[in-house]
Amino acid sequence: MDVSAGDILFAFALTLIAGLSTGIGSALAFYTKQTDHKFLSGTLGFSAGVMIYVSFVEIFAKANASLTAVYGAGKGYWATIFAFFLGVLLIALIDKFVPTGENPHEIRDVSEMSDQQAPKTNRETQLLRMGLFSALAIAIHNFPEGLATFISAIQEPALGVSIAIAVAIHNIPEGIAVSVPIYFATGSRKQAFIYSFLSGLSEPLGAIVGYFALLRFANEVVFGVVFAMVAGIMVYISLDELLPTAEKYGFHHTAIYGLIGGMAVMAVSLGLF
Repeated sequence: MDVSAGDILFAFALTLIAGLSTGIGSALAFYTKQTDHKFLSGTLGFSAGVMIYVSFVEIFAKANASLTAVYGAGKGYWATIFAFFLGVLLIALIDKFVPTGENPHEIRDVSEMSDQQAPKTNRETQLLRMGLFSALAIAIHNFPEGLATFISAIQEPALGVSIAIAVAIHNIPEGIAVSVPIYFATGSRKQAFIYSFLSGLSEPLGAIVGYFALLRFANEVVFGVVFAMVAGIMVYISLDELLPTAEKYGFHHTAIYGLIGGMAVMAVSLGLF
């Protein structure tokens, strides 16, 4: 695969921006008095719509085209299917090994923040543990997302931009999930922001791994398998994380409207570019 230095830098920059949007969520937790649940529900639905549409319509199709070019229509299709569900299995296993008590997608409202220090009790230790485990869980989840964003941007910049925006939107509430319990435990906005910010760095780390482990050895087979796995990862994230979280905010129709809107925007953008 012939990739220029400019292409690599662009893809890496997109991945970095998407990952560090966890810091936006942390900042929102500190500088707004109340979470706009309806807005977050709609944007999470929008992010899911973008990911689901682009996974099935664009990414899966590109993966299938690459693999059928090598193995023929029959074997190539089955190879694409296998790689797709391998991606689903990978992210499902990551989810399985994340402690449920520290689920980074558990809603923690910005309005729970207060100026008073958290009481010096065992609850403080539990909250700190929750925040740190949330940061670790998000870092683990963000790694394959970073790989997905990077590989997509390398192959097709417009596609990479769309995925980066979707990932960035869904990282915002994750930043809140890290910063709220750490702030309660420590009383330090700075410490809470740092942990939230650092949890997003695994996304560009996924891009680095994508470059050194995949791009240098890339051919049609490698590209097809990776792209199919990326599609599986993004569909799982949308169905397991984004939509359930959007629903928990209590605005079912807003989440669905966001989902359809994300699909529509993705469809139009793919048609234009």
